Amino acid sequence: MKENILSYIDYLKFQKNFSEHTIVAYQKDLIDFAEFLNDSPITEVQKKHIRSYISFLSQQNLEAKTIRRKISAIRSFFRYLVKENICTTNPCIGLILPKLKKTVPEFIDADPLLQYLESNEINASDFESIRNLIIIDILFQTGIRRSELAQLKWQDIDLHNLQLKVLGKRKKERIIPFSLQLKTNLERYFIVLKENNLMNDFVLVNKKGKPLSGFQIYYIVKNELSKITTKINKYPHILRHSFATLMLNNGADINAVKELLGHSNLKATEIYTHSNIEQLKKIYKQAHPRSGDA
Repeated sequence: MKENILSYIDYLKFQKNFSEHTIVAYQKDLIDFAEFLNDSPITEVQKKHIRSYISFLSQQNLEAKTIRRKISAIRSFFRYLVKENICTTNPCIGLILPKLKKTVPEFIDADPLLQYLESNEINASDFESIRNLIIIDILFQTGIRRSELAQLKWQDIDLHNLQLKVLGKRKKERIIPFSLQLKTNLERYFIVLKENNLMNDFVLVNKKGKPLSGFQIYYIVKNELSKITTKINKYPHILRHSFATLMLNNGADINAVKELLGHSNLKATEIYTHSNIEQLKKIYKQAHPRSGDA
């Protein structure tokens, strides 16, 4: 089975152009599955074996989301095997998977984020301060992913037209607008980089002028967000959640937000259409003729 897994990983890498992160996750999930089956011949795998694997995963107290992701990797693997005539059927078809709990994406309100950005625009003068400000500002203002930010190059930023280009999942390119203030911050940052001999093709670098990794961006964001919010989750993705939620709450068209986020389908964007009770009260008072009695 492991030989089939390696050929499938090559297929994802060279033909489907999956991201490195996704490829690593798929490979690990499939190797774990192969080990569970003691590396049995792939043609002997049946639906009952996958049901047993789901039961095994459930006993490990894994979340339903994690189990569904692992089975998704296995299902995709078998689709490939059927396509290549290695297997005749996909044993994952018709499986009943654990139900997902409906969760609302956590986000940060605009006011503390704007206050942080405005105060740091005044104080940011050294390299790390202005770079960290740029990181928070780009993530909050564009909603791009951490991996997309890590790969952002100066050639991808159009200061004249106030827009940047990112290469998302499956090498899908999209253009995202940004504000005049971010342009000003980027110009200041560019000058600081030149003054400190830290210029690189990549926008975000460390003190040695080397590109920041996704992990380094994660810890910088976590540290900066601790100055902004008391929320437990202080990961970069919460700024993507904040971008999408605030855009939709302020009347942005959901299809436009979908394009800005780089989602392949509308369902992924619809999770951000929640509203808090204060927003519902505001809409009610504006729209209902008897709202004055509330």
